[in-house]
Amino acid sequence: MIEDKVYTVSQLNKKVKNYLDENYELREFFLEGELSGVTYYKSGHLYFNIKDKDAQVKCAAFSYKFKKIPEDLKDGDQIRLFGDVGFYEARGDFQILVRHIQKQDKLGQMFANLEKIKKEMEKAGYFDMDKKKPLPRYPKNIGVVTAITGAAIQDIIKTTKKRDNRINIYIYPAKVQGVGAKEEIVKGIEVLNKIPEIDMIIAGRGGGSIEDLWAFNEKETAMAFYKSKKPIISAVGHEVDFLLTDLVADVRAATPTQAIELSVPEKDKSKEEINGKVKYLNSILLGYIEKRKKELERRKNNYYIRNFIKMIEERNQLLVDREKTVKSLMVLNLTKTKNEFDKRIHKLVNLNPMKILERGYSVVSSENKVIKKLEDVDINEVIDIKISDGIIKGIVKEKIYEENTD
Repeated sequence: MIEDKVYTVSQLNKKVKNYLDENYELREFFLEGELSGVTYYKSGHLYFNIKDKDAQVKCAAFSYKFKKIPEDLKDGDQIRLFGDVGFYEARGDFQILVRHIQKQDKLGQMFANLEKIKKEMEKAGYFDMDKKKPLPRYPKNIGVVTAITGAAIQDIIKTTKKRDNRINIYIYPAKVQGVGAKEEIVKGIEVLNKIPEIDMIIAGRGGGSIEDLWAFNEKETAMAFYKSKKPIISAVGHEVDFLLTDLVADVRAATPTQAIELSVPEKDKSKEEINGKVKYLNSILLGYIEKRKKELERRKNNYYIRNFIKMIEERNQLLVDREKTVKSLMVLNLTKTKNEFDKRIHKLVNLNPMKILERGYSVVSSENKVIKKLEDVDINEVIDIKISDGIIKGIVKEKIYEENTD
């Protein structure tokens, strides 16, 4: 049986808040609708409802002036807000925590056009992560496109020198808002790309209204970021939304200061990191050397190493003995082979027909035919008698048969 779940009000409200806080879909979203119950408080907070024809929800914009939220909002205004779902546990209030508000007039049309451009560029692959270039690990020369009189350039210079005063900064002064801003930003990126020693580029500005930042939402500006041959950071001081340049740049920074923090390692920390790696490598090297020394000592005390000279002498003596043995065997073998050869020569000599003739024998032939029997020759036939030193010519006068004595 399932036990009944019993909560206190505090426990329930806590669970609801945790659920809402952990739900990513209920964070950082846009909401469009009509204002009602707009109330500005002296405390610096703004409360209102946003509604459509079927429903409404409470909204709170704390410290609205610091968020550059308009101070002339009124009931009936059509707005587009950016915020998160919030839940106030103590009262069980569900509300939208507002970060930014835009009136839906000319700006609304601008956003509609921007969304169309975003979809086109996304489909063409301009936002793909595999096309992002990595930042250099230790940049030496950084190019910056921003307003020369703005706070952004001062923050960049100050932060860079604080982190690593060896880095050089190349500044291309450009308008970053208003008429002509996008053209100057594009030109600045193109010029800095032509300077060989520059390792990377930062293009951006400090915060402002969305209208002030709009030059970085222009397609021409975004394409200049995309076409940059050098790694480029989009560094515009805003947190509300991703500008078009944020999507095409190799890296997006929330502010110009953060751009430096992302790209310039702190010199002291880098030294510590390098020193740590050196110590680590030295320890490995020393350990390796110590291991090799022990191995060398072990081999030095090895029987074969300690008796190396003696073993060489013994091997040399063994080699000499074997050489003598081999020479003796060779002489014996040659002698045996010579004796065998002499015997064969002697036997061949004795089998020579001339030797037989020298012992008193002769060969009788007629017309090159050897006569072996009396019947092989006729009376008065001319015969040749071969003896050891010549041939005797004769004529058969008589054939005498001998009786067989066997």
